[in-house]
Amino acid sequence: MHPQLLFISGPEIIIAFLAVLLLFGADKIPGFARELGKGIREFRRVTGEIKREFEESTEEVKKDIDDIQSDVKETTEEMTGEFRSYIDDSDVVQDLKDVNKDLKG
Repeated sequence: MHPQLLFISGPEIIIAFLAVLLLFGADKIPGFARELGKGIREFRRVTGEIKREFEESTEEVKKDIDDIQSDVKETTEEMTGEFRSYIDDSDVVQDLKDVNKDLKG
């Protein structure tokens, strides 16, 4: 949709109002205005509910992601510690330390 089509200027509003006045008569306009007001209030209420539900579900998803991230970090730290412990205890590391001592003198 073209951006200029979204904006209605003053003369266009007056022409639309006159067209409604001619089509429906002056006695029907207050009823239309009331119904339009009710429709706008209902629309705002529904969009507010949708926004709240979206924010709540977003918070739940964010919490789930944070929990998963925390679990992954904890598991990674455990595995790293176990791996380092395994490497430190291995014969290869001890052999390398012995070779290093022999080279130094």
